[in-house]
Amino acid sequence: MTPHKQIKGSVRGSALLMVLWASAALAAIAFSVATSVRSETGRVAGSADGLRAWYLASGSVERAIQWMLWGPDYAPKYWQPNTSRLIFSYASGDVVVEMIPESAKLNINMASEDDLVRLVAAVSGNPSQAQEIAAGIMALRSGQSVSPSLGGSTFQHPRASFQEIEELLLVPGMTPELFYGNYISDSEGRLYASGGLRDCLSVWGSMGPFDANTMSPALMQAVGVPPQEAQMIVARRQVAPFGIGELSQMGFPTPRMIVGGGHVIWTLRATARLRRPDGTPSEVVRTAAATVKILNPRDYPMMPLHVLRWYDDAWSEFAVAPPGPLVPPNPSAGNPQ
Repeated sequence: MTPHKQIKGSVRGSALLMVLWASAALAAIAFSVATSVRSETGRVAGSADGLRAWYLASGSVERAIQWMLWGPDYAPKYWQPNTSRLIFSYASGDVVVEMIPESAKLNINMASEDDLVRLVAAVSGNPSQAQEIAAGIMALRSGQSVSPSLGGSTFQHPRASFQEIEELLLVPGMTPELFYGNYISDSEGRLYASGGLRDCLSVWGSMGPFDANTMSPALMQAVGVPPQEAQMIVARRQVAPFGIGELSQMGFPTPRMIVGGGHVIWTLRATARLRRPDGTPSEVVRTAAATVKILNPRDYPMMPLHVLRWYDDAWSEFAVAPPGPLVPPNPSAGNPQ
């Protein structure tokens, strides 16, 4: 081979190598761009689905408020005061609206320390933590400041009563999981949603007797109902609300638990789950809630209902299951909340 041909072959080899390197670089860039586009597309789609689910939840809260305004006076009857759950089905998803009377919760500003200890222990399963939190609630109610060195917030409680239930997060020993709710596992390791103190305590609550159709299982235990019986009550009311006198007939008598009662302030908490094109429920779930007060229609004929609070995000036990009747955890698993 002549020197001229050797040089020509070397140039061709170098050019081919450069083309291969350029192709590899372009392929890497194309792969990176495709990955970024796919991730961004998925993120945007997830955000869009989340927004759609939130509109379903917030719109269902508004719809439930309208049903409460219509009440039992219309035919057909849209809502009965003993109805603890409304289920709405739409083309794009399903929504469960929990109707929770605030009078079925313990009044945080009036509860005794013993009641608070029993209640917090039923939710947390930790008696020492229950003692600490109950003592902190009593201290803040009396106007005492809480030292940060004892685990409290650096913020000082400005008054000697709770104006909003979220102020409970300032109490020493309180955690977001204990306040909002968390997950518990049974003896087989399966997870179940567990309600928090927010579902048991309220600034608009009462001292009882509490409505058995809507009071939380932890509050049942706090007023003397054994855990297994509390779980039986929860399982029974998932099927249909209790009627007057039915609790005693079933062997669940307690002086601090009744059926019915005059409820004026309610929390309407909606959990929406989108539906896939094939009709199956998706994993996209959003919640919204409103606390409303029913007013005297004679005094407020145009709008006999006032919205006290609105929550754009209100965690619920329904957030971990498709809308519909809940399957309560196994009573032998421990805390039946």
